[in-house]
Amino acid sequence: MDPIEIGLWVSGGLLLMVVLGMRVAFAAAMAGLVGLIWIFWSKKGMQWSELDWALTVAIKTAGQVPHSKVSSQTLSLIPTFILIGFLAYYAGLTRALFEAAKRWIAWLPGGLAVSTVFATAGFAAVSGASVATAAVFARIAIPEMLAIGYNKKFAAGVVAAGGTLASLIPPSAILVIYAIIVEQDVGKLLLAGFIPGAFSAIVYAVLIVGIATIWKSVGPPVSGFTWKQRFASLPAAMPIFAVVIIIIFFVYNPFGDAWGTPTEGGAVGAFIVFLMALYRGMRWAELKDALLETAKLTVMIFTIIWGVLIYVRFLGFADLPGAFADWISGLEASPILILVCILLAYAVLGMFMDAIGMLLLTLPVVYPAVMALNGGEFVSAADSAFGMSGPMCAIWFGILVVKMAEFCLITPPIGLNCFVVAGVRPDLSVQDVFKGVTPFFIADAVTIALLVAFPSIVLWLPSLAG
Repeated sequence: MDPIEIGLWVSGGLLLMVVLGMRVAFAAAMAGLVGLIWIFWSKKGMQWSELDWALTVAIKTAGQVPHSKVSSQTLSLIPTFILIGFLAYYAGLTRALFEAAKRWIAWLPGGLAVSTVFATAGFAAVSGASVATAAVFARIAIPEMLAIGYNKKFAAGVVAAGGTLASLIPPSAILVIYAIIVEQDVGKLLLAGFIPGAFSAIVYAVLIVGIATIWKSVGPPVSGFTWKQRFASLPAAMPIFAVVIIIIFFVYNPFGDAWGTPTEGGAVGAFIVFLMALYRGMRWAELKDALLETAKLTVMIFTIIWGVLIYVRFLGFADLPGAFADWISGLEASPILILVCILLAYAVLGMFMDAIGMLLLTLPVVYPAVMALNGGEFVSAADSAFGMSGPMCAIWFGILVVKMAEFCLITPPIGLNCFVVAGVRPDLSVQDVFKGVTPFFIADAVTIALLVAFPSIVLWLPSLAG
């Protein structure tokens, strides 16, 4: 049996384990180890006397992966970005942001829901975790929406969908993971997420206003705030924007050289939010909770990365990514049509897998295929199928797949944000939340279509960085 066939059999086994409910990290690690043993053993003619040798070599090969990859300085971004979000919550910055958005926007039809979306976007700019964003605003925004007569399913759907914005708006843990897998510039990818993230929030807001205008009982407006009250709400929310500006200048300084690396920006941002939290009277118990929650989420992400990287090492020996790229590039169809089919496949796959696991498992195979469609990593824009250079195509495709990962956070049956909202609010069932997010599928479909049709929405900001 040749390596390609072994790769297909092992990949099929991995999908079966995931469908049966095994955690992605353990399923991927097991599949990768078994695949490596099979590959090495096949090179020795499948002789039983050589099985011990194949087992030893496979274990050594798999054992080198976690340390060599996870010791990368780039991955240290993840815990600092997550810590910023939890510290901001315990410092009360999240509620201040929501209060400011409410006073300025709540007069619109569905205004409190629109305020929630923009507040989640603002919180996403200091938190790299969608799940944390959904959990925080399920506690803050849903009670206020229900108090003035919002439909509870709609309110839950707004929070679950708004939480997904943290996947795109930097600092984003998923964008960092994507950059590491495809070996692209983290700073440019983080820059690329700003405009699509803000664009997604605006599309959500337009959808909410439209729904509330047609069905007035869904989300009544809130009035009565004076201009003095509106301006009085801004100082408490400004620290959020200060941290965002600092992170941007560490990634890209439009007036000169960047202040440092994205990793350093994350660390400085976390320290500033920590000082703000102390100033606002954060107690030791709250700091302990923030650190523990950060550690739990970081360990979960790193465990998935470790397991999947073992599977990725096996894929390299099986040469499955190269074979898939050759097959894709040989199809008699337009590159855009193939790209759309790939994105649709992500939509289906996301119904059964978590976003991070889905990207980690698929990108080692799918990314080389997309680059092959474009003509190669270093093809000139003039000769490119998508009209852009290889690095720019990698950034554009990264934003598209991360947006698909956002979409998968609210799709049944395992839309993680929906489960988080239902877990925080005992009065809401998971079915209620899934019904509430249904309109947002349309908004996400529109956003993805526009990002595909107009790549400049994604590429304008990173192109300024050179």
